[in-house]
Amino acid sequence: MRIRWAILGVGLIFLFSCAMGRMPKNLAPEEQEFFSNVRYIISGQEKKAFLGLPPSERSRFIEEFWKKRDLDPSTEINEYKTEYLKRITEAKHLFTEGGTSGWLTDRGRIYILLGRPEERETYPRGYGFYDKPSEVWHYGFYLIYFVDSRWNGNFELVPESARMMAEINSAQMQLRSQETVGQGKALADFEVDVRKTSDRERLVVVSIPYKDIWFSAEGKEFKTSLELTWEVYDAADKKIQEGSKTHPLSLTQEQLKELRGKELLIEIPLDLEPGDYQVALTLKNLTDQNQVRKRIKLTV
Repeated sequence: MRIRWAILGVGLIFLFSCAMGRMPKNLAPEEQEFFSNVRYIISGQEKKAFLGLPPSERSRFIEEFWKKRDLDPSTEINEYKTEYLKRITEAKHLFTEGGTSGWLTDRGRIYILLGRPEERETYPRGYGFYDKPSEVWHYGFYLIYFVDSRWNGNFELVPESARMMAEINSAQMQLRSQETVGQGKALADFEVDVRKTSDRERLVVVSIPYKDIWFSAEGKEFKTSLELTWEVYDAADKKIQEGSKTHPLSLTQEQLKELRGKELLIEIPLDLEPGDYQVALTLKNLTDQNQVRKRIKLTV
């Protein structure tokens, strides 16, 4: 289940670029196969670089392409590559209706990028008597809809779900590509509110939208832990306080659906002498190790 979310982040940027155009004629058969297979996850910059290489350097590019997406470089198996290619094979067999190869259909593309849905609802004759064949795929609290509008077996992603994919992408895209690992880029932003509770005491309230939190699917539950650390600096920029707290989350799919559109609140009580301060806040998702930082001004 962990691999699903890793592929999600790398691949959704290119979700709607479903065609690679004409296959370049100067590629060897194995290079053509690679170039076709990675159409959903190769960036425009990588594509340009690959096609601009002399034939002698393309095999090295292919090796590095998969290597930098390896989820665990300490093992001999590249889990990302193995899972990605496995999904292509599965999509070819799962979505055989219509005249397009299964892995090149909308359902195939979503399957490859997100993995097998937790639940797949099928309506061969639509929801009602006059409706068209439809499917609903469940990914956590996200629902992806497909409709066979022409009754020909070609299920297309509906516009509402296209917007949903953009939302998923916005929340999840900073994952395990070479450009993001270890650089402290955030999966989600957060808001900060400061409330006065007494002359000396202030309550710093951090709010994080649930839809922007990356969870790891474990069985029927979605789990993660958020770590919030803070440092308080006085007017001379001297650190005078620091602390941290970890907020574990374990939610069912139904709970996630109910919380969509709501925010998680984490409170930090501070006791300070009168004066001007700055508070540096770091929110870290311990599931993926990505984090976001903010620095706010505070007056007591």
